[in-house]
Amino acid sequence: MQNNLIIIGGGLAGSEAAWQAAQRDIKVRLYEMRPVLATGAHQTPNLAELVCSNSLGSNLPDRASGVLKAELRRLGSLLLDVAEETALPAGAALAVDRERFAEIVTERISAHPNIELIRAEMPDIPSGPAIIASGPLTSARLSQALAQFSGEQHLYFYDAIAPIVEAGSINMNIAYRASRWDEGEQSDGDYINCPFHLKSEYLAFVEALRTAERIELRDFEKPLESGVTAGHETFFEGCLPVEIIANRGEKALAYGPMRPVGLNDPRVARRPYAVVQLRQDNLAGNLYNLVGFQTNLTFPEQRRVLRLIPGLEQAEFVRYGQMHRNTFLASPKILLPTLQTRARADLFLAGQITGVEGYMGNIATGLLAGQNAARLLRGETPLELPRETMLGALCHYVTHADLKDFQPMKSNFGILPALENAGKAGKRERAALYAERASSALDEFMQKIR
Repeated sequence: MQNNLIIIGGGLAGSEAAWQAAQRDIKVRLYEMRPVLATGAHQTPNLAELVCSNSLGSNLPDRASGVLKAELRRLGSLLLDVAEETALPAGAALAVDRERFAEIVTERISAHPNIELIRAEMPDIPSGPAIIASGPLTSARLSQALAQFSGEQHLYFYDAIAPIVEAGSINMNIAYRASRWDEGEQSDGDYINCPFHLKSEYLAFVEALRTAERIELRDFEKPLESGVTAGHETFFEGCLPVEIIANRGEKALAYGPMRPVGLNDPRVARRPYAVVQLRQDNLAGNLYNLVGFQTNLTFPEQRRVLRLIPGLEQAEFVRYGQMHRNTFLASPKILLPTLQTRARADLFLAGQITGVEGYMGNIATGLLAGQNAARLLRGETPLELPRETMLGALCHYVTHADLKDFQPMKSNFGILPALENAGKAGKRERAALYAERASSALDEFMQKIR
């Protein structure tokens, strides 16, 4: 087999995969269709652009996202290194300056002697060794080729991104700084909090969300499947538009993204009824995104409704929320835990198109696909990571889930094999035991493959 590899997609998974293969002396041709062909959601031509939040999740060692990060550090992830290089204050979370993050990834991929970056659409599945990491907004022509290859229609859901406001337009006479409510997180007030002190003002805000006008789906956002109309959207539970949450009941937001636990306003004696949090979005600290406030309201309605939030009455928006189609394949039917397709050993899938959700999951599957493609090209056996590791568990989930209930999955302790002899251990103790077992399993695995 010739010593070269085609990778389709320059997002998080494709960029990581290209780096991993190139570092193993594989010649990589990385196809990224932007800016020749726009997606409707991306704003720059940079590789690894973060379209939604700028947070890559918790860094705490006893959180699922922290466990996955620990594994990727040991496995040599480029994108995690860049994320830590461009990190912003976010308590125990890893948040990045999204522009600088994408710029550095683009620079390093472009400068690698084993990577040729090609700015063009790849409309077909390559006949030779390849990794498809084309992401949730795969082009129509490649989507059709994948549907024919898999013998299944695509599954799909709708994802949404949150608005970003100028920090100087936030009224800090009303808003205040405090860390997130997660127990054990340490910070110096990295988040700006906008409090609803009165239940009545919170309920008025919820009603405004419920009745606000939404954006009509554009062509690139509509399902690619024939016979499916825009009225049959399927939302991913982990990233619901705020107006959809509001429609689930008057307390849904107060118990969800607006939960006030641990966010006491230092200027009053009682806890707010609900809180909207904002997280720093760039290194300069002049942009903040509304945490958990992904939305598909029209832009005028976003200005009107979101300015009802205490402290955001004069908010200046530099990016409005949007909703877009996320396409993913029936991976339990077509994919192996090595991320090879069942029909072709030399064809790998990685990233969100596999049904893995979250930035770190995309990076992680890109890393594994890149390393396994390199192993295959060198005549070595591709790796299947232990299920006790977070990455191994994610790959097992997307390749073994019940297809009729298959939903995108983020890293979480629920996908790991059950602990033995956990006894009456509490939630935090069990999380620590999961993390310790994952680390030991990766240790043992890496010793075997050396």
